[in-house]
Amino acid sequence: MKKKQQQRRPADNYRLPPRAERARQAAARVAQFKPRPPLPGLRVIWACIGLCASFVGMALFFWLPSRSLVEDLRSHGVTVAATVIDVDTKPKYVKIRLVQGPEKGTAVELSEIAGMLPDAHTGDSMLVTYDPKDPSRILARSWVTAPPADLPTYGTAALAAFFLSGSVALTLRRRWILRTWPPDSLVPDPAQPQEPGSKSVRLTKP
Repeated sequence: MKKKQQQRRPADNYRLPPRAERARQAAARVAQFKPRPPLPGLRVIWACIGLCASFVGMALFFWLPSRSLVEDLRSHGVTVAATVIDVDTKPKYVKIRLVQGPEKGTAVELSEIAGMLPDAHTGDSMLVTYDPKDPSRILARSWVTAPPADLPTYGTAALAAFFLSGSVALTLRRRWILRTWPPDSLVPDPAQPQEPGSKSVRLTKP
């Protein structure tokens, strides 16, 4: 009798046993696994938010009083001529004497805008605008019509924007890392393929 020739399975139809296939897939996952990058801490994020809030408060502190003063003087201020009678830079102030209007002869110090005062010298003449209800609220007329660049406000606002963008970037990166990488760097053990619902193996020494 002729020996029956054994039918060979085509190579392209060959499949690994289920257990071997699970081990191969697990080994492939481990080979492709990349260590999780450093996770931005919640304390760092909250610190950025806190600094942002602080600088926003500082910006409002510099901007609101000067803005309110300028608007009040524009609406009902009185403009008169004045003479500079004293200038000091330690501490800085500019003292003037009104030479016109109902408050003629009154000596007052010019109000500041975010800690700034106009460049003046003793004996200079200038136009000023003051609040008739409170002559101590007074600015140079040029500053009422065109307030100077408020550098302290701009600086603190820029710092607030910097820390706000930093907190947003760190929050988005933290969410991306948590979505992309498993918690605590857990991956399956290729030597012991995991069944659905089983616990993963932690990559830490016992």
